[in-house]
Amino acid sequence: MLSHQGTNTINTDRLILRRFEMTDANDMFKNWANDSEVTRFLTWDPHSDIEVTKGFIVQWVNEYKEANVYHWAIELNETREVIGGIRVFNLDEQNLSCELGFCMSKTYWGKGIMCETLQGVINYLFSEIGFNRITAKHDINNVASGKVMVKSGMKHEGTFRQAYIRNKKEFCDMAIYASIKSEWLSKHQ
Repeated sequence: MLSHQGTNTINTDRLILRRFEMTDANDMFKNWANDSEVTRFLTWDPHSDIEVTKGFIVQWVNEYKEANVYHWAIELNETREVIGGIRVFNLDEQNLSCELGFCMSKTYWGKGIMCETLQGVINYLFSEIGFNRITAKHDINNVASGKVMVKSGMKHEGTFRQAYIRNKKEFCDMAIYASIKSEWLSKHQ
C-alpha cells in the first residue's frame, strides 16, 4: 500500500525540487515551455504566450490539494530560477507503480542536473511513498533522454513501437526504462 504524502520538497546538492507556484510562470515560459527544441520530442506544442503557461500552473497548483499528486518544479539553489519540471503520472495503486515525465531548459542540458533530479525523486518515491516500480519513456530519437535515465540508475527494458504521437503529427517509438525498489535501495542507501 502506498503512503501518499504529496509533492514534498526534496533538496539535492544543487537543486530544490518543490511545488510549482504562480510566480514560476515567467521562468517556465522563458526557460522551456516556449522552446520548440525542448518540446521537439514531447506530446505538446511550445506555449504560444505566457497566458498558456499560467493556465497550466493554475491547474497544477489546484491539483496539489490531492495527496497522490507528485509534480515538482526544478529550482537551482544558486540562482533560485526554475529551469524545469518532473511529475508522476500513470500512478497504479494496485501494482505500486508509476511513470515519470520531465523536461528542462536546454541551457542546462548535459550538466547532470536531470540525473540529480531523477535520483532525488526516485529515492523519495521508493523510500517515502512505497512505490515498487518506477518507469520513464522517451522517443527513441531523443537519445539524450535515454542516457539520462541510464545515468540515473534506470534500466532499459525495451521499445514500444508507434506508441505515441509526437506533437500531434507523427507516430513514434518509445524506449522504456525502469527502476525496481529492491534494486534501487540496495545501491542507494
